[in-house]
Amino acid sequence: MDTKKLQEFIKYEQKSLSKTIVATPKSREFLDSFSKANNGANDALLTQMAVQYGYNIALELIINHININKK
Repeated sequence: MDTKKLQEFIKYEQKSLSKTIVATPKSREFLDSFSKANNGANDALLTQMAVQYGYNIALELIINHININKK
């Protein structure tokens, strides 16, 4: 897979994260505040939010690595 196709795949995946039933947190602070506010309720929702947040971070790291290696 070449770099351009990989970047297209990553953009597609990131867009799909914003179209799910569960919101993907934009920051760790948002995830932490949601966790604190739910007082132990909706653990399945919180878990899914954390998974999606982690996946988004991984995609961003790959993009950064690709961009660094282009220079």
